Amino acid sequence: MNQLTIAIIFYIFAAVTVLSAAFVVFSKNIIYSAFSLLFTFFGVAALYVFLSADFIAVTQVVVYVGGILVLLLFGVMFTNTIMQTGLKADVLHLVPGILLTLALIAGMLFTFYTTGNWMPGVMQLNGSVVESIGLETMSRYMLPFEMVSIVLLVALLGAAYLARYDKAQKK
Repeated sequence: MNQLTIAIIFYIFAAVTVLSAAFVVFSKNIIYSAFSLLFTFFGVAALYVFLSADFIAVTQVVVYVGGILVLLLFGVMFTNTIMQTGLKADVLHLVPGILLTLALIAGMLFTFYTTGNWMPGVMQLNGSVVESIGLETMSRYMLPFEMVSIVLLVALLGAAYLARYDKAQKK
């Protein structure tokens, strides 16, 4: 593929990501927001592929789309069924939000262009990225990796206890 085709595909994925993220924020229906979040996650994963970060792209799809988004959708759907309430979100203060967002983007772009040295690196990566991440995770970062797994296990047990406690109170 030539450079023009790659640039067009990149801009398509960037537009899908930005537009679906805007739909997440500005939609009044939470279900539609959650489904457009799916396109945002896939768009971000495609942008990771363009950055040659294949492992992060796959992790993005597996963790966010496969785990968090499905959990969010089930939570919203079950809560709506149980509580029989209309799930609507109102977008407040649209104009100040847009102005603040534009000011933040302008400030970040100014900082990036004035302080950054944006020359491409000469050194290329050798070997697999997944292999180097695995070696670093299981050698240098073994203790933090295990601590995070213990914290996640405790959070899972706490959530199960709270769900069980709520059902026990109703009986």
